[in-house]
Amino acid sequence: MTAQRESETVEKRKVRSRTGRSIARLRSASMDAYPLWRSRLLFLVGGICVGLAAVVMAKGADLAQEGFKALTAPSPFIALVLTPAGFALAALLAKTVFPNSQGSGIPQVIAARHARDARFRHGLISLRVGFGKVMVLFLGLLCGASAGREGPTVQVGAVIMAAFGRLTPDRLPGLLLAGGAAGVAAAFNTPLAGIVFGIEELGRAYEARSSGLIVAGIVAAGLTSLWLMGNYTYFGTTPAVLPLSAGWIVPVLAVLGGLAGGAFSRLVILFARGLPGRAGRFVSRRPILFAAACGLAVALCGLATHGAAHGTGYEEARNILHGDAPASLLYAPLKFLATVLSSVSGIPGGLFAPSLAVGAGLGGMLHPFVPDVPVGAVVLVGMVAYLTGVLQAPITSFVIVTEMTQNHALMIPLMVAALIADAASKAVCRTGLYHTLAEIMLERADVPAEPVTRTA
Repeated sequence: MTAQRESETVEKRKVRSRTGRSIARLRSASMDAYPLWRSRLLFLVGGICVGLAAVVMAKGADLAQEGFKALTAPSPFIALVLTPAGFALAALLAKTVFPNSQGSGIPQVIAARHARDARFRHGLISLRVGFGKVMVLFLGLLCGASAGREGPTVQVGAVIMAAFGRLTPDRLPGLLLAGGAAGVAAAFNTPLAGIVFGIEELGRAYEARSSGLIVAGIVAAGLTSLWLMGNYTYFGTTPAVLPLSAGWIVPVLAVLGGLAGGAFSRLVILFARGLPGRAGRFVSRRPILFAAACGLAVALCGLATHGAAHGTGYEEARNILHGDAPASLLYAPLKFLATVLSSVSGIPGGLFAPSLAVGAGLGGMLHPFVPDVPVGAVVLVGMVAYLTGVLQAPITSFVIVTEMTQNHALMIPLMVAALIADAASKAVCRTGLYHTLAEIMLERADVPAEPVTRTA
């Protein structure tokens, strides 16, 4: 009996030991899974917040542009006072109250991803910067700036994700990438373009470890925007096709758009690095006065185009695309000039929508050379060509235009246009605009950072 009891006792101890080890393994697995699930939740909740912010910025930008039209309704010459004064105030706020809110916002996100100095990184993507970006952007549009909201939405998206990233600092680079890409996806209702933009432009490398989480954040932002604004295409659908006999227009537009986009980037980079001589000293010592001068020049562009050079250019591009209004010969060059002036003035504002508008104007100008081709086909090629020239991100450019219009019949011509325009742009400006601006920020801050730019 004693031997039997001892045998039963030993067996019970073995069972308890095995049970204890199983519980320990379960606890260990649970503890290991907790950070992963926490990261997933942060990306999803952050994506929802980015979607909400994108909707707010879209509505606010529309209201600001309507406000400018209302203010200048009694007389278009009011812009000669309103626009310079607004530029000066916006530049002052961006420089003194909300530093690092100037410009597109995409270079700030790229610089934050590459910087190794936590304090400098926080200065680029703090909540204060995000709030200032939105408010001063609205002020600029209210005063007639030629600027878009999509680039600022990228920075705001990164700001929101960075706020969540404080809970998981090791995931911060992935969160910044997800926030920026989600901003593009929600701003245009183009989730695929958001993913491509995150890989091609913001990251220039695919982060396999965070890829699923980044896509989850983009999907969450896109669904939030979709829920609030409905299923829509940014420029409306167009069934336009390009006959093979008129295919010669594609390389012509691609070269013109690429060269023009490269020239735009070259000019913006030149001002960012600092003009030489007396002009450079004036800009650096009198930035607010320089902003007012830029505002005055933008107002003159607006007067010459009956107000079309102001704002994001969305309505003008849509009308040209659908043949509702012919493209004026002055529209593309003066919209180009107004966007350059708005970009170098030191006020917040994005480049996507104005670049698409310039490309639409360029396509509309050349449409009379192929009158038998639907105007929408030529305009879409112009959009892709000029946007590629500015961004030097050919895949993003043709994907985003295709998603904006749901026109898959033109995908091959748009791909060809993007590739040719990219090569033409790099002949004028060897490095990408956003990455060069990010590198300039890092150089001036003199902080340790990973390499940013990539030459042709």
